[in-house]
Amino acid sequence: MTADVTDTKRALRAELRERRRTRTSKQVEEATEGLTRNLVAVAETYGARTIASYLSSPTEPNTRPFLNWAVAGGRRVLLPIGRTDGLLDWTEGDGESETEGLHGVPEAVGEILGPIAINDADLIVVPASAVDGRGIRMGWGRGYFDRTLGSMERCPPVFALVYDDEILDEVPREVHDAPVDGAVTPTRIVRFTH
Repeated sequence: MTADVTDTKRALRAELRERRRTRTSKQVEEATEGLTRNLVAVAETYGARTIASYLSSPTEPNTRPFLNWAVAGGRRVLLPIGRTDGLLDWTEGDGESETEGLHGVPEAVGEILGPIAINDADLIVVPASAVDGRGIRMGWGRGYFDRTLGSMERCPPVFALVYDDEILDEVPREVHDAPVDGAVTPTRIVRFTH
């Protein structure tokens, strides 16, 4: 990784964090309704019975209403638990029971299923700071989801969850950055071809 790419990513992440931090509660509430509606549409399109997702932090697009919908509909929800070795364990979640995990992010409470549990997923919803028109996802710099997606033998559809202004013309890419199949925003569902 060159210093230029590292610096570019760092600056872009800082800008995106600030945008998220300054959204009003009304903007977040309105966005949550659209995000949930569009996530439900994606899950139904793929007939997803097992969904791997995550518990959003306060500044991220809110995943909880979607997770509640999935659980209420009898779907299996897998939620990540960060490990110190940079991998993700998984647990079945209800979208509500949580604790503070590594790096201060919310994590589900439940039986640890191990890293290979994600192989059961029919759909994966991942966090992102931004996605570009090629489907390149920029995370927050820890690499958990890039490692997870890169290690899967058979990867189901992967959708990044972002706000509308976080689909950019281009994001800096490194060799380990796994592309996504689509992005879900409050107003649209975008699919990418690779």
